[in-house]
Amino acid sequence: MRILLYFLPKLIFASITMLGVSALVFLALRMIPGGYADVLLGPFVTPEAREAIAVRYGLDQPLLVQYLNWLGALFQGDMGVSMVTRAPVLDEFLRRAPVTLELALLALAFALAGGLPLGILAGIAPPGHRGGILARLVGALGASVPDFVLGSLLIFVFSVWSLWLRVGGYVSPIEDPVGNLRTMLLPALTLSLFGIALVLRTTRDAVLRVMTEGYITTALARGERPFDIIRLHVLRNSAIPIITVVTTYFGFLLGGAVVVEVLFSIPGIGFFIFSGLENRDYAIVQAGVLIAAAVFISINMLADLAYALIDPRVGSGRH
Repeated sequence: MRILLYFLPKLIFASITMLGVSALVFLALRMIPGGYADVLLGPFVTPEAREAIAVRYGLDQPLLVQYLNWLGALFQGDMGVSMVTRAPVLDEFLRRAPVTLELALLALAFALAGGLPLGILAGIAPPGHRGGILARLVGALGASVPDFVLGSLLIFVFSVWSLWLRVGGYVSPIEDPVGNLRTMLLPALTLSLFGIALVLRTTRDAVLRVMTEGYITTALARGERPFDIIRLHVLRNSAIPIITVVTTYFGFLLGGAVVVEVLFSIPGIGFFIFSGLENRDYAIVQAGVLIAAAVFISINMLADLAYALIDPRVGSGRH
């Protein structure tokens, strides 16, 4: 009952948010200059041809009618049909989802492998220590260098010099595991830079807070090894804020990898949404934005559920 009362307002707010996102993306797409007829038939399309395309796809109806029709179909599990591929949008997204999921998991692995140890080092290192300075420098670079800048630099370097990693030419991990890894490492590294900085800073702040607690002083006085203190006391008591950031970041990876997928020609959901936007394929973009929002909200709600189950104070309001 406690969990239900805790989550009911969150579910209501999530539903309102999704409804608002659907309305915003629907209106925003129709405010973009040009339309599907211009993309399909070129800039010299005749008014008659434009009207025929509009009637065929229901674009001649009032915006409110179009929105309600689309929303009604959405509630029935129908995301529409792509104007370009003529295939159901949901099937197209499901076909590309494993690619984006693979990219997100690799980027998350890089972010954790780089951010956690550097964050711990930055938190426990004394002022002026070279390791601490290096960790802070990595954090600053990760937070300030955009994905497209790092990605463009990596593409240039690995295109000019014949190195083991490969730019473009995606292959399925089922067909060629090694070739898939060679293709996915660069975009995953590009996507993970911000995550490394995010995890690093969160871990550093959590470790700094924990290091001031009395039980750390007691452990040091008992002569416990530094590694055991970090493993048994520091990491365990720093876990909640780190988990919060990691779950939020993973939601961002699943829904926000558009730039990296386009830059490296990775045929995932982000690349598909971008192609739909270029072609004014309303069904693809609308479904893509909704799916990204739903994934982000769902992951954060699952994290809230985990906290409520672990810590009774979360659900009861006692902190």
